[in-house]
Amino acid sequence: MEPQKFSYDTPPSNLPFTQHVEADILFSSIGDGAIATDEFGRITRVNPVALELLGYLEKELIGEWLPNKMVAVTADDMVVNLIDRPITKAFLTGHRISEKLYYRRKDGQRIPVATTISPILLDGQPIGAIEVFRDITLDEEIDRMKSEFISLASHQLRTPLSAIKTYSHMLVDGYMGELTETQRKSLHTIISATNRMNELISTLLNITRIESGTISVTLKPIQVDQLIEEVMNEVSLQAADRSITLTFGRHDRPTLSTKTDPLIFKEVLTNLVINAIKYSPEHGLVTIDAHRRTKDIIIRVKDTGWGIPKHAQDQVFSKFFRAQNIVRRETTGTGLGLYLVKGLISALGGKIWFKSDEGKGTEFSFTIPHTKRSTKAAAKSTTKRVKPRQGRAHHEKV
Repeated sequence: MEPQKFSYDTPPSNLPFTQHVEADILFSSIGDGAIATDEFGRITRVNPVALELLGYLEKELIGEWLPNKMVAVTADDMVVNLIDRPITKAFLTGHRISEKLYYRRKDGQRIPVATTISPILLDGQPIGAIEVFRDITLDEEIDRMKSEFISLASHQLRTPLSAIKTYSHMLVDGYMGELTETQRKSLHTIISATNRMNELISTLLNITRIESGTISVTLKPIQVDQLIEEVMNEVSLQAADRSITLTFGRHDRPTLSTKTDPLIFKEVLTNLVINAIKYSPEHGLVTIDAHRRTKDIIIRVKDTGWGIPKHAQDQVFSKFFRAQNIVRRETTGTGLGLYLVKGLISALGGKIWFKSDEGKGTEFSFTIPHTKRSTKAAAKSTTKRVKPRQGRAHHEKV
């Protein structure tokens, strides 16, 4: 008889004694914190790194229900619901789950961790799980320092850019003498470049605020269709330059009304519409559509552009990502726009997703929660600070 091999599909209890010892040695040698559970979530194994990170003795963990001992909390120290715990998702789905969250040590100290939980399957059914996690305190500190540097650098860049733009406009307007046509074209190029730089600085500052949790959301009563029409007017020249037709389809009477942050809403919509214009061939069509659902308002931006390749669609909301079919046609761009849009939509409490066929076009859809207007609500505005969400960004489908 061949010796039984250890795998995720084989319960550890069925291993011969020598392989039990080997498995224990391997488990203890893992460089990150590692914990194994049975099918009920009770801890069966824990390695020395996990004990050090959590501050427990082995005898305090073995046999205990994992959620009781490893208390998971959010960035603002709220206990994560059991249904939202990675281990619960792993048991329910049968898939490996990776997330970022905070664990509370035995002494009460909170540590940020990146964790991956893999279910142990037998005949397709989970009979346990293995969690591997590591302390990412240093990673978070580096991210914070990078964000602070970007914020500081961006603020400092605004001053010289303002001077460049001001004096360029003065030259164009003839305050310093008449210009030749060649000089005028050169100054318009300078002004255009400073505008692009200002847009990039604004994007970097917004991303910094989102990632640091300092973005402010000011809720006010708004008319959605009115804001859509304002955005269309603001981007009409860019559309005209590419002979792009902009249309807005309204499904609702009376006007769509809700409470949200109008500036953030316009920032999101403007980014999506400009992308649709920028990544569509000349004489294309960009359609904006909005209608009310039971709990939210959904806005769609559809284009007849080059689309997103299938293999690249999972990375669309990643920082600095640009699909190769777009890079070949449009060399300018930072790959930050959709990353920013997703963060802003999350700040508003909404969702964003898309569908795309390469060569046929793309449709981005996003929601904002629907709040019924009242006389009192219309007279007030609410400001709240938004904390960054934990966990991986994902391709949302609704």
